[in-house]
Amino acid sequence: MTAPSFSVYGLATPLVHAGDDMTTHILAAVKRSECRGLQAGDIVVVAESALATAEGRTTRLADIEPSAEALRFAEEYHMDPRHVEVVLRESDRVVGGIPGFLLCMKNGTLLPNAGIDASNAPSDSVVLLPTDPDASAARIRAAIAERTGADVGVIVIDSRTHAMRLGCSGVAIGCSGIPSVIDERGKLDLFGRELEVTKRAVADCIASAAELVMGEANECVPAAVVRGIGLPTGDYAGVATIDASECLFMGVALHTDPALLVDGKRKP
Repeated sequence: MTAPSFSVYGLATPLVHAGDDMTTHILAAVKRSECRGLQAGDIVVVAESALATAEGRTTRLADIEPSAEALRFAEEYHMDPRHVEVVLRESDRVVGGIPGFLLCMKNGTLLPNAGIDASNAPSDSVVLLPTDPDASAARIRAAIAERTGADVGVIVIDSRTHAMRLGCSGVAIGCSGIPSVIDERGKLDLFGRELEVTKRAVADCIASAAELVMGEANECVPAAVVRGIGLPTGDYAGVATIDASECLFMGVALHTDPALLVDGKRKP
């Protein structure tokens, strides 16, 4: 059997500003790129920072008044109290932290500083995550279909660290038009044993592949087209998540200290 191959095309755009239409930026970049237009089955990958900026999800730290809780966390973890206040407002729960970072639960996932980042933000500002990345992906997908007729998938991605690993890789935080996870259970391995637990996080894998051409710094490549993956497109919506109690990392923490997540606050 021939191994499948795919291509990834970076989409360079001008600097994105609040109120911009990301679909317009994406389609203009597609015309300039080597992918020569969008095709059915293509997957459009969009960086959350650019999308959030277009959606007006930036906050000036000068406008933030830290709460007593923010001041307490800021002193403990050596952070700007204003930044901490924004993180607290955006978090569902704060689990703990290390110097410079709070570990937060938000939208069913575990991430540092509730996904808030000062990188690629205007001076003295931070970029928040899109309010509803799945809905944003769906809007972009619908707009692309309306303007081009192409049936594509759309993934909104972020960079995340992973437990006990150095560096960041891509992860999907919003998805529309393709399955985010493919269940491999029931298939046979090389020695005929049936797979019992394997599920492939294909949207996360695509996110990491796209990040190789999108970059993390001043590249101004906030989107990409991934072609040739062969995933079905259709009425798929959302990134699949699991409850904290089902997660290996969070499950161990909860077993060790069940009070960690009670009412969204750390145990005193």
